[in-house]
Amino acid sequence: MRKKQVSIAALALMIFLPSILSYAAVSEAEKIEGKLTSKDEVVYATLKADGELDNVYVVNTLDVAKAGEILDYGVYSSVKNLTDLSEISQEGQTIGIDAPEGKFYYQGNLNDDSELPWDIDISYRLNGEPVDPLDLAGKTGHVEIGIQTVANENIDAVFYENYLLQVSLMLPNKYSNIEANGGMIANAGKNKQITFTVMPAQDERLSVEADAEDFEFNGIEIAAVPSTLPIDTSEMGNMTDDMSALSNAIKELKNGAADLKKGAAQLNDGAASLREGSQNYKDGINQVNGSSTQVVNASRSIGEALERISGSLSGNSADMDLMSLSELPNALTQLANGLTETADGLSALRENYTAAYRVLDGAMNEIPAQQITEEEISELYKSGADSNVLDKLVESYSAAQKVKGTYSNVKKAFDAVEPSLTQISDSVRGMSGTLTSIANELSESMKEMDVSALGELQKGLTSLSSNYSQFHSGLVSYTEGVGQLSSSYNKLHSGITELSGGTSELEKGLGELQNGTDKLHEETKDLPAQMQKKINEMVQEYDKSDFKPVSFVSSKNETVSSVQFVIKTESIEKEEQVTKKEKPVKEKGFWDLLLDLFR
Repeated sequence: MRKKQVSIAALALMIFLPSILSYAAVSEAEKIEGKLTSKDEVVYATLKADGELDNVYVVNTLDVAKAGEILDYGVYSSVKNLTDLSEISQEGQTIGIDAPEGKFYYQGNLNDDSELPWDIDISYRLNGEPVDPLDLAGKTGHVEIGIQTVANENIDAVFYENYLLQVSLMLPNKYSNIEANGGMIANAGKNKQITFTVMPAQDERLSVEADAEDFEFNGIEIAAVPSTLPIDTSEMGNMTDDMSALSNAIKELKNGAADLKKGAAQLNDGAASLREGSQNYKDGINQVNGSSTQVVNASRSIGEALERISGSLSGNSADMDLMSLSELPNALTQLANGLTETADGLSALRENYTAAYRVLDGAMNEIPAQQITEEEISELYKSGADSNVLDKLVESYSAAQKVKGTYSNVKKAFDAVEPSLTQISDSVRGMSGTLTSIANELSESMKEMDVSALGELQKGLTSLSSNYSQFHSGLVSYTEGVGQLSSSYNKLHSGITELSGGTSELEKGLGELQNGTDKLHEETKDLPAQMQKKINEMVQEYDKSDFKPVSFVSSKNETVSSVQFVIKTESIEKEEQVTKKEKPVKEKGFWDLLLDLFR
């Protein structure tokens, strides 16, 4: 019977052994190599409230084009299949996956000593004093949150240099005076969302402040992604063209400043000549005014002498003192000589006055008559020129126009001086000639001693004395006019002196303006090229559109499509007060009571 059983077993083995061997061969054949087209890594990290790293894991997304065995790499302490219930093998850094076609997800937990590409430090202050984040929950006061990000030198710099950080946090709307320097604040329901952006290869110090009440905080979220935003340079050509126009405008400004400096130099030279001519004129008119008293006194003496002579001759000829009469021709001759000297002095004064007035008039005519409107002055200030220089320019322009206007008002008086001097000089000279003729005739008459001719002489002297009094009155009026002219011109000369000083300062200021525009032109003449260079540097620094992602967990992973980081700090929350509830007393049933009898 036993032999029969053995034979049956052997027969069964012969029948099923080929099938078993065939199945084993098929199983080995099914372990074919799969095909991986791309891989995404999302690195999740949790931080403590102060920024200290707490936990890191990576969710890997494999894009499997062909089902089969896929090998992935990473320094993981453990792995977990997130797609199905199949096992994932792990030998060192090699992860073996029998992956189906399509998306396959698995999680890799990093070791405790893992690090992120950024060192993140978070600090807290309450009412200006540092505070532990765990002690901040439930507090009321002015809260400051500081977030500092720097490069972690222990990690490949490729992430720090090519990734931008988006730092965001939420604060309740009930907090007041929320400030975030450099951050964007937006409403998000019952909260305020604060967002910062940290550019690649940049260390940043971020801060948020608020007046908090019963402080609680959901933590800070940080997303790190490649800065793959391309910079469009298609409009840069127009910008460089604008810079070329600006550079040319600065060149024109430089040339204009040079022309303005040249014109100011000419204006200053003219003002100096005007001041010199005005000084000569002022000295001359003051000299005339100073000698007016002497002229009036001399004229008064002449008039009195003529009256005495005329009076002496008006008496009876028999009673006349012929000895005194013999002295009369000599006295008349001296009087005529004095009038001649006065006439010569007036002629010299007229010549000096004419020369000084010619210089004054020429300098005044060199002052431009063109009027500058308030709008033109306003546009000049808007041009960007040095306001101090423009103030001096406008002040000098106003002073020059004021002097020119004053001169126009008094020019008629100036024009009348020379004819008046000529007329007075001629009148005095004519009077001197008349007195000389009378003296000569009287001298001849005295030789013949024709007393009957004394009557004619007396009549002539009486007429001369009477006419001279009118001349003396005119001379007094003239000297008074000269005095008023001298006083008025002293004020005008003061204005001309101020104008000359202003034009000197203006020339100096415009010299500084010209030096400044020369320097500005020198620094901006290559502005388009400089700008293009800066644009290229900016594009090179911030345009990461050609960046090729690399794996964060292992350099052996070659088909990496993207790597992102999601980082979050723990929340700061108040401890909930737990109230212990009394355990309800269970009423005992019949069997419980029965058992109690035997206990």
